[in-house]
Amino acid sequence: MIGSYLKTSTRNLLHNKLFSFINIIGLAISMSVGLLLIAFVLDLHSYDRFHQNGERIYRITSVLTDNREQGRAAGGRAAIGRAAGSKFATTSIKTGKLIREKVSSIDRFADAEVVIMRNDFSQDAKVGDKTLPIKGFWAESSLFRLFTFPMLEGNPATALNDPYSIVLTETAARKLFGNESALGKAIKFDTLAYQVTGVMKDVPFFSHIHFEALVSLSTAEQLNKNDGNFGKWTSIWANYVYLRLPENATIASIQLQLDAIANTENLAEENTKIQLELLPLYETVVGEEFRSAEGGPGSVGPHLSPRVLWILGGLALVVILSACFNYTNLSMARAMRRFKEVGLRKAIGADRSQVWQQFLMEAVMISLAALLLSFFLFLGLRPQLINLAPEMQRMVKLELTPVMVLAFIVFSVTVGVIAGFMPALYFSKVSAIHALRNVSAGNAQRGPAASPAYRLVKAFKHVLLRRALVVVQYTVTLIFITATAVGYVQYKNILAFDLGFNTANILNIKMQGNKPDVLLKKLSEMPEVTALSRSLIVTSVGNAWGGFMRYNDSRDSALVLTNHVDENYLALHEYKLLAGGNFKTRPTTIVAATEVIVNQRVLKRFNIGNGNPEKAIGETITFSNAQGANRKMTIVGVIKDFHYGKVDNLIEPVAFMPWTPENGAIINAKIQSADMLASMASIESEWKKIDPVHPFEAKFFDEEIEEAYSEFSTMIKVIGFLSFLAISIASMGLFGMVVFTTETRLKEISIRKVMGASSGSLVYLLSRGFLALLSLSALIALPVTYLFFENVVLTNFPYHTPVQVAELLVGVLAVMLIAFIMIGSQTMKAAKSNPAQVLKSQ
Repeated sequence: MIGSYLKTSTRNLLHNKLFSFINIIGLAISMSVGLLLIAFVLDLHSYDRFHQNGERIYRITSVLTDNREQGRAAGGRAAIGRAAGSKFATTSIKTGKLIREKVSSIDRFADAEVVIMRNDFSQDAKVGDKTLPIKGFWAESSLFRLFTFPMLEGNPATALNDPYSIVLTETAARKLFGNESALGKAIKFDTLAYQVTGVMKDVPFFSHIHFEALVSLSTAEQLNKNDGNFGKWTSIWANYVYLRLPENATIASIQLQLDAIANTENLAEENTKIQLELLPLYETVVGEEFRSAEGGPGSVGPHLSPRVLWILGGLALVVILSACFNYTNLSMARAMRRFKEVGLRKAIGADRSQVWQQFLMEAVMISLAALLLSFFLFLGLRPQLINLAPEMQRMVKLELTPVMVLAFIVFSVTVGVIAGFMPALYFSKVSAIHALRNVSAGNAQRGPAASPAYRLVKAFKHVLLRRALVVVQYTVTLIFITATAVGYVQYKNILAFDLGFNTANILNIKMQGNKPDVLLKKLSEMPEVTALSRSLIVTSVGNAWGGFMRYNDSRDSALVLTNHVDENYLALHEYKLLAGGNFKTRPTTIVAATEVIVNQRVLKRFNIGNGNPEKAIGETITFSNAQGANRKMTIVGVIKDFHYGKVDNLIEPVAFMPWTPENGAIINAKIQSADMLASMASIESEWKKIDPVHPFEAKFFDEEIEEAYSEFSTMIKVIGFLSFLAISIASMGLFGMVVFTTETRLKEISIRKVMGASSGSLVYLLSRGFLALLSLSALIALPVTYLFFENVVLTNFPYHTPVQVAELLVGVLAVMLIAFIMIGSQTMKAAKSNPAQVLKSQ
């Protein structure tokens, strides 16, 4: 029976080459998007699956409530404004120790384990005359018992027990020691010697933790023994705690014990309260988003919000359904030609289920044929997706695996079933009697006695389903295209937005721990470098640094964003000084800095000088840093408000403080050059003389702004690509419908021509129905797109420009032009046909 289905389906597909071609190509294009999404999702869900008992491994996360409006600076950025209930992927070292001591399931069972890690190890390793930067974690030896990271040399049980012990990955060991065994060798970090106690296999790609080295946590404790904050309960900013639960433990029982630990520790804290939660290991990459004290994604390794996956999945589904609509539409359009076939099948004994299976088999065969083509499209699109953004290259590989191939086949069959379901259901209900009496020719039973099947055929034939599918298909297509146009214009407006200062031709050079004086001197001697300044961070790209400011009322305090800059910074960036002047002193330490330049929002927030910049000069404010140290500072200048953060943030109070040698440094160089590449090469050459170890890290300000909105850019590219696919699929479907319509109305066209109708009137007659459907789609799509952007997307950008009519109409005009060309070409062909030949053959 299956063989019969295959033969019949193959014969029918070959007999209707045009419709088969349209369906196969349309499904192949849409399914290639589905294959990319399947591969993407499978890669994301491959993370950390290599760990033994990974389903029992959890990370401890922190829910922080801080009653003070204060930002904590760390790692060059700040977790600004820690609101009640802020969630962090990190926790304190003390948390890990308390879990090990007090959680009964961990204490009692041998297969339970806890590991504490700290993520701020980044130093230059020196071996002989070789120096290489090494990044990794401070960790305990229990890491090798909890995670499956095989050791090649050394004892994993004791490798990280002693201070100044280090375990290298295989690649890091080869870089430092060549082909020699690294075990037992010494590495110098700064002035301290560390002993290599182990060499492990390289960390697999699909691990959310990546490192080149692990250093014993006891080393970090020894180096920070004079830092009172290092081991505190509230010091949650750089530490990760993982635990593996015993087999018989329940999440609820462990959570109760974590709550008890938190409640006890929180009693000693006045302003800060921390609650502990369990995060499954398999949800670290695709799962809840966390805040970070370092301005990063809130977690080590790659991370993607489930919301993004749902959005991508929804967009891919829309494209796939568009191709399925094509199949349904064309199948329904050809329905009248296949009634006799169905009638004969039923007359010789086929029941409804067999007819249903026949048409489903046909749809699945088309889908499998499309899968073969879509696989080659997938291979071509795969590198484009991976190279779409730098994050993609670090997150996925999209390499074929047996599971992925099986998923592709299941997906193809599913698409075939979806595409063929309505036609199969429709044909299975056709009555053999009415089919053999040639319903399609109008000889079927008429009047009140007409059968339900015939009435169903009439309904499908004249109005509902096919027209509705065309409207839905083109509505979605127009939404895609107009969204791409509007999004692109808004993106360009963001990049060109007036931030309140100048960014043109300013090169920001990261000093990476080096003193800036030598490079500054070399740069000042270059004729193409017209101005130089120093700053702690680059603003307006998402970086942030902050502190706690008070004015006259000690009880009134507010978060103020800050940057440490030198006396040349304002002039180089062309900030508008409203009152006062630049810094008058050059302090050598942060504590010695007593001058501050503020923006207008600071005056408004504290009502300094009644908001008058001139009256604010000379006023004293109190500033508290992350450690709570208070400093009295005098306002020496007031600048016009500007965008310290990205343009999706409101303008906030900002203070500029004097740069000191204690601060990290970024050199800001204004460059005027006819050959920018040669100038960059000269600057890089000077950098290598100063620091041959670290790569030259410098970007123009405008490039950094563009990177700051890379997610927005990537989304526009994805939607634009899907728009192209959607319009291609919809156009092929429309072409098929036009071809079928003109074929079935050739006799009518010929009679009209004999009666004197012109070619133009015939084109209008044949195309007006399709153009009316497209116009209806436009009337639905344009308001939906406009309202979506104005009420959903652009509400996150308080300084956006309104959506213009031209942005909305560009998509409609493009679709209408394509549709008119397709409709016009076929209707003109039909209109130019010879009536005598047509009427003779009918």
